[in-house]
Amino acid sequence: MFSPLAACRAALRPAVVWAAVTGVIAAGSPIALGPSPAYAGDSDSSANAVVVWDRNAQTAIWDIGGQQPQVQARSFAMVHGAVYDAVNAIAGAPYQPYLVAPAANGTESTDAAVATAAYLVLQALFPDQQARLTTQYDESLGKIPEGAAKQRGIAVGTRTAEAMIAARRNDGAFGDQTWPVGTRPGEWRPTPPAFASDGAWVGHLKPFLIPRASMFRTAGPPALTSRRYARDINELKAVGSATSTVRTADQTQAAIWWHDRHLAEWEIKRQLATRQRLNTLQTARMFAMVDLAEADATIACYNEKAAWNFWRPVTAIRLADTDGNPETSADPEWTPLLVTPPHPDYTSGHTCFTAASMSALGHFFGRDDIPFSGYSADSGTTRHFRGFSQALAEVVEARVWGGIHTRTADVQGAKIGAQVTAYMVAHYFKPRPRSR
Repeated sequence: MFSPLAACRAALRPAVVWAAVTGVIAAGSPIALGPSPAYAGDSDSSANAVVVWDRNAQTAIWDIGGQQPQVQARSFAMVHGAVYDAVNAIAGAPYQPYLVAPAANGTESTDAAVATAAYLVLQALFPDQQARLTTQYDESLGKIPEGAAKQRGIAVGTRTAEAMIAARRNDGAFGDQTWPVGTRPGEWRPTPPAFASDGAWVGHLKPFLIPRASMFRTAGPPALTSRRYARDINELKAVGSATSTVRTADQTQAAIWWHDRHLAEWEIKRQLATRQRLNTLQTARMFAMVDLAEADATIACYNEKAAWNFWRPVTAIRLADTDGNPETSADPEWTPLLVTPPHPDYTSGHTCFTAASMSALGHFFGRDDIPFSGYSADSGTTRHFRGFSQALAEVVEARVWGGIHTRTADVQGAKIGAQVTAYMVAHYFKPRPRSR
């Protein structure tokens, strides 16, 4: 049986995250990547409608909407949960539906269903973009021959979008929660240069998959007087500084690449679907698994941040003379390479998110050795990875190199992401027994 995290052992050992995530996710049944089954509802177009509407979603969510990663996660999960349910229903529901499986006989237009499901969810999320979204939707439908198949596909997509919108109504999004501002050693407070506070509501959001946001509560950050805490802070102080002399040029580029809010992981997901020649159903299932796991890992991470409210490295280093640890020393002028995000350190949102996505991809494909790459305009570079474990190992390091997360926050975040994926694998998107 394949375990994507077991396959990561060699790559992760240098970045101690392996000790935290090894064995967390049990092997599941990977999809077969043989000849793609043909469905009567598929159009003759070579373009995968799920990939097309993922690009459209990116335009709405980030390019125009400007949502930050913790907000993006909810939006993408809503889009692809609805799209998956529509495609799965038309294919005969070979997998467990996420919310619903509308009645379908396989003659419906899958492209019409995908476009409709994505369009209606995006329209609900971004009503101010209605005119632009409608233009994209009309263009998509215009490529599909008129007839009963098209209309039935629209009906299926409408049903799954309505189910998703209803399920996420009053889910806690954009609530009025705030991060407590502390004054004692170890307690979070806003950080320079903006001294902002944002995103506290995410930890109170209703999860998509796991029963409760606090399901994977950790033992918390290390005690301020511990050796592990001193190691974390002294490592950051040396390698994460804006003026570090020990961080390499490649490490600097990696830190910036992973910090780009135009997430390269969107491109990676589409790249994998295209290069691995996934059909519409396979793509819809993969995107849903990845995006819903990412969303819940983010929610669990922010719930963890709220539980511990731990100070950021820039605060810890500047106020190290107050932590009671003889192995740390204060540097009041210390500044990280990257701008510190406006919320607590523990746990790292990016490692929660990336561990969920990479372990979900490893489970889906049943292997770890699929190469991929992604470009960042912020760093001006393209980074190449041999497989999912290498990307996970690098993001753990990159948040330290950027000076914005302790290693412990990264490692524990990766563990949460893997645990969310393990829960998903055990409870969602599984093949349904074939009828005899």
